[in-house]
Amino acid sequence: MKFRSPINDLRLLVLVIFFSPFLLFGQNSDYENAVRKYIETYQAIAVKEMLSYRVPASITLAQGIYESNVGRSRLATEANNHFGIKCHKEWTGKTIYQDDETKHECFRKYDCAEESFRDHSRFLVQRERYKNLFSLDITDYKSWAKGLKEAGYATNPNYAEKLISTIEKYGLYRFDIADYSIAFRDSLRLRNDTVDIKVKSMEYDVFAAGPGNREVYLNNGLQFIILKDPDNLRTIAAAFGVTEKRLLKWNDLKKGAKLVPGQMIYLEPKKKKGAATYYIVTSGETMYTISQRNGITLKMLYKRNRMKPGNVPHAGQKILLR
Repeated sequence: MKFRSPINDLRLLVLVIFFSPFLLFGQNSDYENAVRKYIETYQAIAVKEMLSYRVPASITLAQGIYESNVGRSRLATEANNHFGIKCHKEWTGKTIYQDDETKHECFRKYDCAEESFRDHSRFLVQRERYKNLFSLDITDYKSWAKGLKEAGYATNPNYAEKLISTIEKYGLYRFDIADYSIAFRDSLRLRNDTVDIKVKSMEYDVFAAGPGNREVYLNNGLQFIILKDPDNLRTIAAAFGVTEKRLLKWNDLKKGAKLVPGQMIYLEPKKKKGAATYYIVTSGETMYTISQRNGITLKMLYKRNRMKPGNVPHAGQKILLR
């Protein structure tokens, strides 16, 4: 039996005590850097999803951080699955298998991370057990986190607390105040030829391909197109199989209204509530352009803000959307 010197044991103990904090600091530092990078990478996508489906961006980001281990889990790296969504019987897309609550469980696989974020929004919207969440204020991340746990999104008994602590530690709640400059900073384009009605055209996520090479977009859960030359209401109505009368009504327009390239034209009735809680007016905006931008009826927008039809908002004014 080889004799071990007490001195050598003492040296080993000193080394462990001395270096352990530094090793721990390095691990924490790596995680913090990964979180910051994750937020920077996916914040715009989370806000876009919030504007389209009304899932708080803070909740989406916090779930993504937790479920994917900041984008480093096997599901995230090999399947672009950031939310641990399993296949379920309705899934017909690509799959990947790994052990979870039981062995060899089926999980959804996506071509890119953005597909995962979109499927996460639809997953929540389409399931009855999450229905009550959408009656909550979009800035009430605590109730959303608790509601997700109660609805059975995760089995971890501390799931809500983990989401809330992540949101508060990294200030993710700031993304729940809808800001188009964040959501569309890579594609925001002001059009000088639309000054007559003060419309700012912006490139949204394409929802579907429409007739005649037109692109259909999604805002506040509503389908719309962006008017291009030489389109008008007659050609749009014919292309999508609706009447001009309905298009006028859905877009709060009067017969004979002047339309210009870059204008948003909804293909279904606007809603009584917007995706966000409120909207901050910028210079030159009108109640009409705000109603179009947020997919809320003009009548309800005036009523919600106790304004008379025809009143013009001022820059910096808070316009309630819900």
